[in-house]
Order: sequence, then C-alpha cells, then structure tokens
Amino acid sequence: MSEVLNPDICVIGGGSGGLVVASAAAAFGVSVVLIEKGKMGGDCLNYGCVPSKAIIAAGKHAQSIREAPNFGVTTGAKDTAEPRVNFKQVHDHVQGVIDTIAPMDSQERFEAMGVTVLREHARFTDKKTVVAGDTTIKARRFVVATGSSAFIPPIPGIEKVQYETNETLFERTRNPGHLVVVGGGPIGMEMAQAHHRLGAKVTVVESEKALGKDDPELTAIVLDKIRGEGVEILEGTKVTSLANKLNGGALVHVESDSGSRSIDCDTLLIATGRAALVDGLGLEEAGIEFTRRGIKVDNKMRTTNSRVYAVGDVVGGMQFTHVAGYQAGLVIRSILFRLGAKQNSQIIPWCTYTDPEIAQVGHTEASAREAFKDVRILRWPYAENDRAQAEKKTTGLIKIIARKNGKIEGVSIAGAMAGEMMNIWALAVSQNMKLKDVTAYIPPYPTMSEIGKRAATSFYTPQTKRPVVRGVVRFLQMFG
Repeated sequence: MSEVLNPDICVIGGGSGGLVVASAAAAFGVSVVLIEKGKMGGDCLNYGCVPSKAIIAAGKHAQSIREAPNFGVTTGAKDTAEPRVNFKQVHDHVQGVIDTIAPMDSQERFEAMGVTVLREHARFTDKKTVVAGDTTIKARRFVVATGSSAFIPPIPGIEKVQYETNETLFERTRNPGHLVVVGGGPIGMEMAQAHHRLGAKVTVVESEKALGKDDPELTAIVLDKIRGEGVEILEGTKVTSLANKLNGGALVHVESDSGSRSIDCDTLLIATGRAALVDGLGLEEAGIEFTRRGIKVDNKMRTTNSRVYAVGDVVGGMQFTHVAGYQAGLVIRSILFRLGAKQNSQIIPWCTYTDPEIAQVGHTEASAREAFKDVRILRWPYAENDRAQAEKKTTGLIKIIARKNGKIEGVSIAGAMAGEMMNIWALAVSQNMKLKDVTAYIPPYPTMSEIGKRAATSFYTPQTKRPVVRGVVRFLQMFG
C-alpha cells in the first residue's frame, strides 16, 4: 500500500549537497525526507574526492622513497631507491579511508537526526509530487542533488572495449600496467601522476590543453614536473577509435598535427568530464528546465519550478564538493529564513591535487586584464622561501592579481601545499580585502605562507624609490 509523506523539505540525492541540506534542516527541527538510490555519501565519498586523495597520498609516499637520497636518507640497499608497491594494500588503504568516513554520511546517522531516509529511485510525477518506490512525497520544497557521473564520449569502438572510470578505478587490486588516460583535466592528471608513482606506465591523451581551465603559466609548471617524472602527456591529440587487443587491454588510435599513431595499453581510463544525472527524474513533468550539462537554476539555486531547488554537480558549472556545500547553504537560507542569498562564483576557490598542486580563487591574470583597465600582477617564487628550500619543494610560484588601489581580485598558486595556502586568499577575496590587510598579518617562520605575504609586500616596493618618500626619510634623519 502506498504511503504519502508531507515533509517540509524533500531532498533527492545523498551526496555532499543533499546531506548538507538534510542535516542543516533537521538541526532546525524541520521535517526532511532524503531519497538516495545508490550509496550514501555520493560520488565524493565513494568514487571521487576521498578515494582519489587516498591513492594520491599512496603515490606521494612512493615518490618520497625515490627522493629520499636527496636528503641523505637511504634504505642501505645497493640497488636504486625504487619502492615496492603492493596494489592490493593500496586498494585496502583507499577502501579503509572510505570506510572510516562513511559513518558520517550513513543512513543510520541521518535517521538519528530525525531525517526519513528512503533508499529508492526518485521521480517527479508533477510539479508538487515525487514518487520513490511505494512512497509518495508531497513536500513544501524539493532540493535536487543527484550529482554527476563520468561522461563517456562517443569514440568509435568504445562500446567494445573495457574501460575504467572514477567509479571503477579504485576497485583495482593490481598494477594497471600501461595506463592510458583519455582526458587531461584535474581527474585525469591527478590519477595519471598517482598511478605512475605507484609503478604504472602512463600516457595521457588530451584533445586540447591539459589542465586547460587554469592559468597557463602555472599549468606549465605542473605539467613540466609530471612529464619530468615520466608521464607522457599528448596535448592537441584526439582519440579517433578504440579496439580490443587479443590478450586484453586496448588499442588507442590517436591523431594530432604531427600524425597518427596507435597506443597499446593494458588499462584504459576515461576522464573526459562529468555529465549531470538528470535522466529518469521526471523533470519535464515537474516543469524543470535542464540540458545534458545540468539543471537550469538562478543565482539563488531555484529551478524553473519555484518549489524546487538544485545544488551541486547536477547544475553543472563548478563541480566541486565544496561548491555543493556552499550552494546547499544558500538553499537553507532561502527555504528556512527567506534570505535572498545569491551565489557568487568569484569567491569559490579550487585546487587540483597534482604534485605540485595548482589552486585558484577569483580572477586569473587573463580574466582580470579583460575585466579591469588597471591591474597589478604580483609574483613570488617558491625558490625564495626558506621552508621550500629546506624541503626541496622549490618548484612553483604565487600570482596575486590586484587593482591599482590594492584590492585583491584573484590569486593563483602552483606549488607544494597550494590548496592549504589558498585558504587565506579565499578569505581575502570573499571579504574584499586589500593587500594592506594581508601585509598586516604575521605568518610563523618558516612556513610556505610567507610566499604569499612576500608577494603582497612587493606591491609597496615601488614606494621605496619615490623621491618624495626618500626625501621624507632624509628629513626625519636630521632629528637623530
């Protein structure tokens, strides 16, 4: 017999964005139904951020063994410092991290908060109704947070070959052999470097520019480092077709301005972007406009159906876990408090966890020059930082984009711990700070954070050469 529920809020999707909405609403005593047909925690916990960072960490430890002799540290063995990698244990490490975090996103935890959790497929039947299994939900407001999945490009032959995506890659317990990664975006480059460090041969095939959404000056630093470790990166190269090999694996046929070639690989990873999960939701019946790229929303995250909001990857745009959380917060303010909070993409930072990392907030140099007449570009290299020298992490730099009056419009960082260093700059951009605000704080010595302060301080270096300023200094010296 069908059950009818009338909660205040119905959330479709138990990933990052949906869980934030559900937990926040429940904390205020609001009735919530949460519907999730797959794994609780969504892509981030099970197939994305968490497992990818866990395998990146394993790769870093392997690389540390290779680089240890640079610090005068060896195992005492006579052979090279090449680490021995047990992929089964790497897999167990990745799964262990997921298992440790999973209880925070579990059905039991959310039910303990008072949330009604339905493990079913959800579908709108009209503008005010969702059906999940045998349950009908008529809520005051709905929030769609179904996320995204790997986009599979229409490459001839792809339907005949076996390939990995981020949803299957972390299940591997064996060395992938020769891994070909199709796609040179953040996921592709992170996984390429991590697997190469864990002993695989890796080739990346990118039709345009690898890490093409970031500042090209900084991506060059990152890509040079990855190539230097032995990863082959083919930019401006298109995969024309795929074919099975008799002994397993695939033949990847590619074409570029320099000609055509075939790449023999043991494992194929498709990392060509994300596709919003909108199929089967009945969005048409609900009067919600959408495309393959995602659900159409306004800057308050409201869809074309005023009862329905959408957050996270399903709306396209910047598909990051912290963006889903940010958007979920906007929705909570709107639904519970009627506050007109609007999304501001300029304050959202992001980071790609290659080594070195590359992070960004606000304007890049290129976008700032288009948006403003007068900009100051302040740079400071890692090589001039004492902590970076001590740890031999001297590859990289910070770029601060500021206006003539010192207002910070954007920051780009390529280098060790760029994601951690970006925190203070994300705060600065979100609060409309000026460079004088940054120069007023004191970072502990020696830390990488000093790199940013040195860059900010350099904004005032021209003042030391002004005749008026020097004249004042000489005048004051007359008084002893």
